[in-house]
Amino acid sequence: MTKQYLGAEKVNLKTENLKKEVIKILKKHGLSSSHAVISANALINAELVSAYGHGLSRLKMYCERLSKKVINPKPRIKIKKISQSISHVDADNCIGFVAADIAIKKAIQNAKKTGIGLVAVKNSGHYGLSGYYAEQAVKKNLITMIYTNAPPAIAPHGAKKSLFGTNPVCFGSPTGSKVPFILDTSMSMINRGKVRFAAKNNQKLPKGVALDKFGKPTTDAKKALYGVQLPIASFRGSGLAWMVDILSGVLTGGNHAGKVKDPFDDFSGPQNVGHLFITFKTNLFVKNYNSRIKDNIRTIKRLPKIKGVKEIMYPGQNKYKRFKMNLKKEIKISKILEKDLKILKN
Repeated sequence: MTKQYLGAEKVNLKTENLKKEVIKILKKHGLSSSHAVISANALINAELVSAYGHGLSRLKMYCERLSKKVINPKPRIKIKKISQSISHVDADNCIGFVAADIAIKKAIQNAKKTGIGLVAVKNSGHYGLSGYYAEQAVKKNLITMIYTNAPPAIAPHGAKKSLFGTNPVCFGSPTGSKVPFILDTSMSMINRGKVRFAAKNNQKLPKGVALDKFGKPTTDAKKALYGVQLPIASFRGSGLAWMVDILSGVLTGGNHAGKVKDPFDDFSGPQNVGHLFITFKTNLFVKNYNSRIKDNIRTIKRLPKIKGVKEIMYPGQNKYKRFKMNLKKEIKISKILEKDLKILKN
């Protein structure tokens, strides 16, 4: 877990002790015990899969938003039943982890009853990694698709101004093995969390992922935050980001078309992020899905490999390996983050 901390001193902390600290900090900032545990679990999971930009580097931001009451620490969350399969959650501007936790569990419950679960969420906030929630559905032998929108970062194709978020697309499927297929990818060349993390730790960005506010290519993470992040695959990535904005924003009742507030810089009100969770049984059309998906993966893995590649990996394999490896170690945090934790505790 050293890549995150190039050029920075680091401190080792035991996972459970760190989780307890995070829970205490979130409770101090107004969350109930149950909501603090849900949030801490998601943040620690991000650290364990090496998704540092979605982990503890965001804790200070969540606490600031709780303190300024733009995250509601005592929400009255409402779940509207539209049908046996479909539910609509009004998260009452709660912390996004809690809204997503409720929604994925409801989607799973609906799918187990009827074969498919469709849950929309409005009035939520940033919820961390989509893949974290996808794994919950896959563990119940369900296929899932998850969408969420985000603050402006990508310019629509042909525009100078950023408007779409990095707007991740997530797909999860059982594989017939203990390692799930989890594709969780943003529509930008690099996710926003990595840009923020690089800016905070004075690290350079790779070439070709961002422009500054003048439209010039930059590797300076701080300049990229005030400029434009480039979408994957040019106009195709821009189109996919637009699709996610429609599915998670327009459809759900959440903010859309650039109206999702930046959680780090805009404290003028709640974000009103929208999420869409879709889950369904693997045996809706065929009874032997597990054997078919195993055959699918086996066929692809047997393809001739290019030089330097030992194994063709499916999405989720590397993440699972990182999780299992990191779970055996103490979590390493930078001195900067250690300082933030001390301030938040006092």
